[in-house]
Amino acid sequence: MGKPTGFMDYDRKLSLEVKPKDRIKNFNEFHIPLPKEERKIQGARCMDCGVPFCQSGVILSGMTSGCPLNNLIPEWNDLLYNDNMSQALNRLFKTNNFPEFTGRVCPAPCEPACTCNVTTDPVAIKENELGIIEYGYEAGYVKAEPPKVRTGKKIAVIGSGPSGLAAADQLNKRGHFVTVFERSDRIGGLLMYGIPNMKLEKHIIDRKINLMKEEGITFITGADVGKNYNAAKIKKEYDCVILACGASNPRDIKVSGRDAKGIYFAVDYLKGVTKSLLDSEFEDGACISAKGKKVLVIGGGDTGNDCVGTSIRQGAKSVVQLEMMPKLPESRSEDNPWPEWPKVCKTDYGQEEAIAVFGDDPRVYQSTVKEFIADKGGKLIKAKIIKLQNRYNEEAKRYQIEEIQGSEYEIEVDLVFIAAGFLGTENYIAKAFGVALNARTNVQTKEGNYQTSVENVFVTGDMHRGQSLVVWAIREGREAAKAVDTHLMGYSNLE
Repeated sequence: MGKPTGFMDYDRKLSLEVKPKDRIKNFNEFHIPLPKEERKIQGARCMDCGVPFCQSGVILSGMTSGCPLNNLIPEWNDLLYNDNMSQALNRLFKTNNFPEFTGRVCPAPCEPACTCNVTTDPVAIKENELGIIEYGYEAGYVKAEPPKVRTGKKIAVIGSGPSGLAAADQLNKRGHFVTVFERSDRIGGLLMYGIPNMKLEKHIIDRKINLMKEEGITFITGADVGKNYNAAKIKKEYDCVILACGASNPRDIKVSGRDAKGIYFAVDYLKGVTKSLLDSEFEDGACISAKGKKVLVIGGGDTGNDCVGTSIRQGAKSVVQLEMMPKLPESRSEDNPWPEWPKVCKTDYGQEEAIAVFGDDPRVYQSTVKEFIADKGGKLIKAKIIKLQNRYNEEAKRYQIEEIQGSEYEIEVDLVFIAAGFLGTENYIAKAFGVALNARTNVQTKEGNYQTSVENVFVTGDMHRGQSLVVWAIREGREAAKAVDTHLMGYSNLE
């Protein structure tokens, strides 16, 4: 423990943010980091609890509590406070391959589990993590470290999202030859094209990928395995294959008028915007634009919020965001005690920006689209909204969402983004490798295992567990790497 009374002596303090009306002028990250000395003080607030719930990574009441990577949070907070930055970085890398990513995009389930929540505010764990890794880059502590010995084993990783990259990084450290196949034109998967630039600037990804290349990992872009790349050839040429293609099937909204012009999946919208930004600073005009449009976002999660923030930056005339669930309370209810994930209302950056620009929170709770209405040319002009309620179904013995009859109303809409989640593995990839799927359309494995139904073919990440957090994807990648290493070598020294 850096300072036994730190949590009493110092208040929680976070990085500053560029004001909403200023930050929407560009797609840059908008957090202003604390100076190193102030960050050290935040490290002093960590109590080194006898039971550090922050690093537990367990499921309580169906929700994640604590860090799924079991990050050694009290250790590196103490080292941060004592200005032992190189050792803090070593302890951080022991469990997390990509703290520069999680320090930016993770929802930080560690912080609600922090014991400080019992009487005060939690330790600024996420920002301390980011402070350590960024200082590591600045000071030259983070550098390429190729393995000194190679095993001669070859492994193909299909997909370069967080799980695929984590698996590749671990297996390369072990001395195996690793090739990562990515169907897009840039490496990063979800990190590159699923998360907007203002949350994760893409040079941060490139910086890490360049280090991984120096360490010996091969990356092949434009390789859509199962389409323009032969899966059978890959299985023949490599000792093992890891499928890390994500849960890429977007959930659709099947209502009347769905074929109207102006309705898009959120993932396609966000990818197009980021690609146009990176390719030409939007000069190519290749992405969907919300400029001057009345935008409707269907879905209240992170992706929906990203659509709100992105459309505002493009100059949307108005933004409405539909959420099927009721508005959560402002503070924990009695049946949602610490250290469970707090089921409370959160106003994210996109909603903050909408409030600043339009004067109102864009979210409309317990509502969904009943019908899309188009003009004679097929262009979307309106959406019919219907209100919802939770009602207990005696036959099913559970609460179900039902429409409230007669509650329909219409709003004018030019552009719709469907951010209703993802359904699972894309069929063509599963068929290309011949792997079996389970009832949730994830690749089937035995409980706690990463071996698929096909010999020498493993799976990891969202393709294995379903849509989840980046931090879970990294954990899955690490565990899959250990499974592959054990399969090839008979044992593994990977953690």
